[in-house]
Amino acid sequence: MTGWTLHFDMRAPDFGAPGPDLYGAALEMASWADERGVTALVTSEHHGESDGFLPSPLVMAGALAARTSRAVISVNALVLSLRDPIAAAEEALVVHQLSGGRLAITAVPGYVPEEFAMFGIDYAERADRFERHVAAFVAALSGEPFEHDGRTVRVTPGPVGGARPMVMLGGSTPAAARRAARLADGFAPPRPDDRLRDVYLAECAAAGREPGLVVMPPPFMSIFVAEDPDAYWHVLGPHALHELRCYGRWARNDPASPYRDIDDVAAARDSGFYRVLTPDECIALGRELPDVGFLFKPLIGGLPPEHAWTSLELFATKVLPALA
Repeated sequence: MTGWTLHFDMRAPDFGAPGPDLYGAALEMASWADERGVTALVTSEHHGESDGFLPSPLVMAGALAARTSRAVISVNALVLSLRDPIAAAEEALVVHQLSGGRLAITAVPGYVPEEFAMFGIDYAERADRFERHVAAFVAALSGEPFEHDGRTVRVTPGPVGGARPMVMLGGSTPAAARRAARLADGFAPPRPDDRLRDVYLAECAAAGREPGLVVMPPPFMSIFVAEDPDAYWHVLGPHALHELRCYGRWARNDPASPYRDIDDVAAARDSGFYRVLTPDECIALGRELPDVGFLFKPLIGGLPPEHAWTSLELFATKVLPALA
């Protein structure tokens, strides 16, 4: 069975659906998808964005956990450089309890200078700060006492059944892959790149560590299912364009980013980041790439929930049964 994931970043630009409608729809979609075997529900994080990009992924993860019972609750990603690692571990363990042990976290150092300025943190120090915070965060999640900045710390309520949440590290450089091999349970690069996987595996071997999970994303940002893809693009286009423009702006700070500034909906469609497929095309893709899985961003860029539901319902009724 091909896996599938719903990703919620809660962007609500002025031309899209209102924020409260989007948050309510996200929780309804999570419950609906959980009943239909969704693999994971994902939250992510950015700060100070005019479109309201989700700044509190662990809060959202707790809400998703409360509405579900099966799916992995994935925070991808948690910008740990901007957070107190002890407080973050407390929040994460509460979510872990709420979910019955279903929480997984991908931590990243962050790459948007304006976000660091917002918190009064020196952007140039983010890598060193991140490594310190990861070490403390992972230790805190164990629920056992440990030494941190010269004092003994113990974080409660502790892990579920003795198993703390899995912590992966993200990043798009060889240095990030090596860091993940040293400090975390696995590696999650933001784009498919076998070279980064090889660096991670080599660093694990050099350190005498058993490699963890390496999660490569699909070669597209989101799938949508529609009987008439052209008509769906007419609705989707402004929302996809908004998202790509935001990623293009952030890409100025990250030379490894695959995103670039674009000007119009046609360019967004041609970019290949979004694929609007008929049910039959989606079935064919699932059979062609069974190990990749489907990633859905149903409320992308404030897309009104009624259009998001159309895509999800088609996937559930016409695609999932054919791939079961």
